[in-house]
Amino acid sequence: MEHRFADVGGVRIHYVEEGSGPLVVLLHGFPEFWYSWRHQIPALARAGFRVIAPDLRGYNDSARPLDVDSYKITAVVQDIAGLIVQSGDVPCAVVGHDWGGLAAWLLPMLHPRLVRKLVVLNSPHPVPYSRELRRNRAQKLRSSYQLFFSMPVLPQLFLPLFLGTLMRRSGRFTSEDIRAYRVAWRKPGAMTTMTNYYRALTRYRKDLRPLIRPIEVPTLLIWGERDPVFTRATTEDFGEYVPDLRVERIAEAGHFVQTDAAERVNELLVGFLSLSVGAGS
Repeated sequence: MEHRFADVGGVRIHYVEEGSGPLVVLLHGFPEFWYSWRHQIPALARAGFRVIAPDLRGYNDSARPLDVDSYKITAVVQDIAGLIVQSGDVPCAVVGHDWGGLAAWLLPMLHPRLVRKLVVLNSPHPVPYSRELRRNRAQKLRSSYQLFFSMPVLPQLFLPLFLGTLMRRSGRFTSEDIRAYRVAWRKPGAMTTMTNYYRALTRYRKDLRPLIRPIEVPTLLIWGERDPVFTRATTEDFGEYVPDLRVERIAEAGHFVQTDAAERVNELLVGFLSLSVGAGS
């Protein structure tokens, strides 16, 4: 595994790369970094793929601008698009989880020529999520933590005290995993920049509505059924927006499904991404 940096529109993006073959780009969520995919990177590389897993802006060794506007999700999508173009392998497969999942949903809407296949893990498509926020009291309650994360100062003061414990309770993370995450969280400004995603979403949520359009590429949604954040209803009834959609549910996994059920996720990824590309055969 090699550590590299790319300058994408003036933003320094750190990423790891392994393997050769068709490109797969892995996008992590909160509060992780490329390490989120530690179980998937070697499995995909062994299956004949070239894997790139960036730290999203604001995380770990990528640039960490402190202003909220830098964390508009469209800016994050632009980073990913630029990184894919620089990779020289277009179109490619894109896999995203949590915030990386939202960016992954938007990428083929905004840059359809860049994406060959799409996989999203425990991050609902914006349409059913918005629908359930409007009509589903349970989803409103589950999403209320975002109000705390979007506050100006309190999150970066309190998260260092309980984020490690929260991670242990939310997924099958080892002590070594938590230590790796703590190193990233302690980098200058990291708690502010990580939570700026929530502040930016609160500020610019309405700007996303005009961007929504159908996704035409084959899409796989992998869902850990024990997710405490998103209700099952956020994964249903949006076929007109993703007509070529397959949903795989993993009963014993939670929000961090790629950690909780790593072998099953790897099996699903390799099988889905290998179709018609000559990898993994």
